[in-house]
Parts: sequence; C-alpha cells; structure tokens
Amino acid sequence: MHGIRNLHTTRGWVGFFVVAALLLVAVPVLNALPETNPLHVPDWLIPLAGKFCCYALVALAMDLIWGYTGILSLGHGVYFALGGYAMGMYLMRSMAGEGVYRSELPDFMVFLNWKELPWFWHGFEYFPFALLMALAVPGLLAFVFGWFAFRSRIKGVYFSIITQAMTFALMLLFFRNETGFGGNNGLTDFKRLLGFTLSEPSVRVALYWLTALVLLGVYLLARAIVRSRAGRVLTAIRDAESRVMFCGYEPLYYKLAIWTLSAVLCGLAGALYVPQVGIINPSELAPAQSIEMAVWVAVGGRGTLVGAVVGAASVNGLKSVFTAVAPEFWLYALGGLFVLVTLFLPEGLTGLFRRLRRTRAAEARA
Repeated sequence: MHGIRNLHTTRGWVGFFVVAALLLVAVPVLNALPETNPLHVPDWLIPLAGKFCCYALVALAMDLIWGYTGILSLGHGVYFALGGYAMGMYLMRSMAGEGVYRSELPDFMVFLNWKELPWFWHGFEYFPFALLMALAVPGLLAFVFGWFAFRSRIKGVYFSIITQAMTFALMLLFFRNETGFGGNNGLTDFKRLLGFTLSEPSVRVALYWLTALVLLGVYLLARAIVRSRAGRVLTAIRDAESRVMFCGYEPLYYKLAIWTLSAVLCGLAGALYVPQVGIINPSELAPAQSIEMAVWVAVGGRGTLVGAVVGAASVNGLKSVFTAVAPEFWLYALGGLFVLVTLFLPEGLTGLFRRLRRTRAAEARA
C-alpha cells in the first residue's frame, strides 16, 4: 500500500481521482440525463470518448518506449491493428448465419467465393481465445522483431525506418483479398458482443466505461514501472546506453521487455477500439497512423505519461474539428503542429504548464 502511495504526490493523487471521477462517473451520469437538460452528454459522444481513451492507451505505450527508453517507433500502428483485427474476427464469427448471405462464413468470404473458413479463423468464435490472440499476437511479433533488432544494435533513425517499413509491408498484405481479412473494406457490420447488441446505448456506455477503467489501470501500471528500479534503468538507457552496459546491466533485456509490453498494450487498445468504432480495415496500418501516434506523445510531452494522455486527447480533438470543418487541411495542420511543438515547445503541453506554474510561483515569492 505504501508503494502505491509513492506513485504520486498528494496533489498528483488528487488530480488522478478527479480525472477518474470525471471519466467513470460524470460522463455516464450526464449521458443518463434527459436530452432536454443542458448538461446532457449525447449518445454519439460516448463512442467518441471511448475512442479517445483507446488512443490515450496507445500514447501511454508509446511514451514508455520513446519518452522513457528513447526508442522511437514509427510502426506501433501494426500492434494496434492486430489487436483490432483479432477482436473483429470474433465479432464476425459471433454473427455467423446472420449476415447478408445467411452463411456461416463472413459475408466478404461468400462474396469472394470462399468455400470454407481459413484455418487461422478457427477458435475466434470464443471470446477468451480472441482476447488472448489480441494480446499474444502483437506481443509475439514485437518480441521476435525486437529480439533481432536490439541484438543487432539497430537504433536511432534506422530503427524508426525499419518499423515504418514493417507497417507498410503489413498494410499491403492486409489490402489483398486473398489474405482472408476482408481486403480493402476490412471487417465491419458487427452486431453483438458477448450476446449484447452493440447498437444499444447502454452497451456503448458500458464499453466506454470499461475502456476508461482500463486506461486508468494502465496509467498506474506505467507509473509503477517508471518509478521502479527497472524504470530508472530504462531512463538511463535512453540517456547513455553505453554507460548502462559498463555498469553491468544488459540493455537488450530491458528494451525487449518494455517493447513487448508496449505492443501488448497497443493490442489491448485495438481490441477495445473495434467494438466502439464498428470497423477495422488496413487504413489503421497506414504509416501516417503510426507517425500520428508519435505526434501525440510529442505534443503532450515525452517522458511524463500524463502528457501522452493529454497529447492524444488534444490532437484527436483537433482532428475531429478539422474532419468536420476542413478535412483536406488536417495533414497540413498536423505537420504544422508538430513543427510548432518541436521548435517552441520541446517539452510539450505539460512542459508549458510546468513553466507557467514555476513562473507564477516565482512571482508569488517576489
């Protein structure tokens, strides 16, 4: 219990519980208010908030490897998409016989004249198996990739380019119809999860609540990691890896462990994302998606955890506005935002807040 208290200062714990109350209590309660009430949270906003929580979960995973370990990945969209596809496969299997063609096969397989279910689709009619695959497949891929990359001492821009190349290769693979994952259209038209109808407002609120709870739990887990002895070693690897080796530590195992954990967290985020959004397709594997994940962390502030969550919420909130008003300018705005942060806010939004707080404290003392 004492160790848990040490994860934050008193002010930090107060802020954590305030945010937890807003996410877990205030949003569902305001959604339950009558629509005539000015404080009512509309139903369409619930899955959007759940989607933002999934993105914040990915940003935490990115901050662990980039902010604290110094490994810039431009391919974490792969792990997010793999977790999403695993959950999408379960959702497709759970509605067997209820599609347009009333077939036991998913509709896209009937349309493409598939005669039987591919071997890698078996087992996904069971939710525990699908959830296990949503975590295990990204984790296994990350472990194998990281083992060869870190053993070869690949780092810096070369590592980032390789991760982006992996993302692009998998995107091209999933776009092909013969791969068995829906091709360009992906997996969609989901109807139920564990027997509950996904279109029901109460189910959407439950999914949002679960996602917010997972986000808070993963934040505490990440906080415990970075405050531990292993977390201090990770920070030392980021700052001076050669010195860590001279001190008798093997950076390979620390980097491989945190890399694999971050992939598992992205897979979990993808599994939570798909039932709330209602679709998963190869666009989630696009290199731009993975680059955007790094931008979330940069905007919020690297190496802070809180900044990763703030950055994910801020950038995606801005993206929602641009999508509604001027979607063709979003990529220009994103690039400009990244340049602005790099030049004038190297510590991100959280760094700006800390600077303002220090300035106020200095003025108060004066």
